[in-house]
Amino acid sequence: MAGQGVLEVSDATFDQEVLQSEQPVLVDFWAVWCGPCKAIAPVVDSVATTYAGKLKVAKVNVDQNGATPSRYGIRGIPTLLFFKGGKVADQVVGYAPQNVIEEKVQRLLA
Repeated sequence: MAGQGVLEVSDATFDQEVLQSEQPVLVDFWAVWCGPCKAIAPVVDSVATTYAGKLKVAKVNVDQNGATPSRYGIRGIPTLLFFKGGKVADQVVGYAPQNVIEEKVQRLLA
């Protein structure tokens, strides 16, 4: 259910796609049944389009991939984790408006 410019990442590909990425990465932890996840999806897609080439945007389905969410202590979804240099630099838990997410992205890219 990823939009254009958004990468579907699994437990198997997480380290390579996120932790070893040259670019900062925004990871959206979500599930099909999660209402707030559906609400934030267009915001995540918009950020992916706006920052294409500067920011990698990925989604992890928590129902299909259990290891990665537990590794990062994800208890509620949606959770957005912002990675820079393979480490978590910031996070958003629950729904947040686009301007809040974009502020965090801009800080990440600064």
